[in-house]
Amino acid sequence: MDAAEVEFLAEKELVTIIPNFSLDQIYLIGGDLGPFNPGLPVEVPLWLAINLKQRQKCRLIPPEWMDVEKLEKIRDHERKEETFTPMPSPYYMELTKLLLNHASDNIPKADEIRTLVKDVWDTRIAKLRVSADSFVRQQEAHAKGRRPTEQAFVLFKSFLWRGRRLLTADNTGGTFCLSLLITGRFLADIQSKRCGNR
Repeated sequence: MDAAEVEFLAEKELVTIIPNFSLDQIYLIGGDLGPFNPGLPVEVPLWLAINLKQRQKCRLIPPEWMDVEKLEKIRDHERKEETFTPMPSPYYMELTKLLLNHASDNIPKADEIRTLVKDVWDTRIAKLRVSADSFVRQQEAHAKGRRPTEQAFVLFKSFLWRGRRLLTADNTGGTFCLSLLITGRFLADIQSKRCGNR
């Protein structure tokens, strides 16, 4: 999985909009949406909310956690803990980016929110780098982690690849297999035949 795929998954998350149009219920493969009535909140996938917002057909309501006070608490808690803390959404970074890029006029204190989410992200990435560095230096074959987001998992894989390259740069190659278990769920098998075949 790469960053674009994670963003695609994030676009399926439900958000609340207030439409300014009327439309009966619509039937999609992913589920039924609506009915849409002016001024009445309705939950829709983020991809549809962005599309409607771009066409000026709705106003987006930010998720409950997208609040300066709540994000300050999340940031402070993340900084205090050595391990990852629970996030309000597995796609908090992608949701923030998409909502602020397409609907910042509907989000109070958008700049502060952007900064706070970036602070949380940076703290988590620093923890991830330390974990990846320790993992590679110990030349472990298995890793377990708790509460990383999908995007963090994508970055963790890239950190591991770079670390393994550095460790095996002087070797003639060899085969290794790395299995990552995140909260008990099998997520990836990564195989490398030689150090130069990446």
